[in-house]
Amino acid sequence: MTLPADPHLALVRPVEPHTLEGCEECLRIGSPWVHLRLCLTCGHVGCCDSSPQRHARRHSAADGHPIVASMEPGEDWRWCFVHEALV
Repeated sequence: MTLPADPHLALVRPVEPHTLEGCEECLRIGSPWVHLRLCLTCGHVGCCDSSPQRHARRHSAADGHPIVASMEPGEDWRWCFVHEALV
């Protein structure tokens, strides 16, 4: 059985990260992060759900950009916050 493609994949665009330094919001407020996620709609760089501030998820909810990719070396996956699933 093949699962249907996530409809949010239509929002994925070719993007460049806004920064390679770290989570955009954490850098501004001086908060630590664990891992970084790249918004595949606009290039926002936010911290993961294991980080104290969870900025990638907050960005997704506030801006309606559901798909992120890992920015961690050696990782090649995408996550849909709406469906809570790999895509």
